[in-house]
Amino acid sequence: MTVSTVSARRLAAASLAAAALLGAAALPATAADRFPNRPPVEISDVQYDAPGHDRRANHSLNKEWVELKNNTRHAINLRGWTLTDQDGDRYTFRNYRLAPRATVRVHTGEGRDTLGDVFQDRNRHIWDNRSDTATLRDDHGRVIDRESWNERRHHGGDRHHGDRHHGDRHHGGDRHHHGGDRH
Repeated sequence: MTVSTVSARRLAAASLAAAALLGAAALPATAADRFPNRPPVEISDVQYDAPGHDRRANHSLNKEWVELKNNTRHAINLRGWTLTDQDGDRYTFRNYRLAPRATVRVHTGEGRDTLGDVFQDRNRHIWDNRSDTATLRDDHGRVIDRESWNERRHHGGDRHHGDRHHGDRHHGGDRHHHGGDRH
């Protein structure tokens, strides 16, 4: 091999490497790239105080929900994941696949599960209007996300991803509180 052949190969290899780096830089950033502390699935919204009169009717129970959002470009199977409140009430996902960038609302009452709504099949409200915490854990029991609220801060109190604190968060609109702790 001559010196010019070796130099040409090195130049070609360097050009290919530079093109690969430039191409990778031009790809759109994923949510994980833009928000490195954001979990793959997060609690994106909570309706803990069902609008209207607080009754144990299924209609009222289903107006109480926690919304989860998939922040990735891949479907995530939530089988074995749990959603709990401070009192230990637990909902465990069956074989449910959350589509990329999609949301699902976990309603308290009874209903037929769909792509966008699943139901805990409970006959009483579980989210405390005054103060509570919704905790999402994966199938290994690791805390993925946590949303807290209390009477002083209305909704959004403490925001946690995993075990890291991420400040306060408010989820639109004022919500009034009724006399009791539970609905």
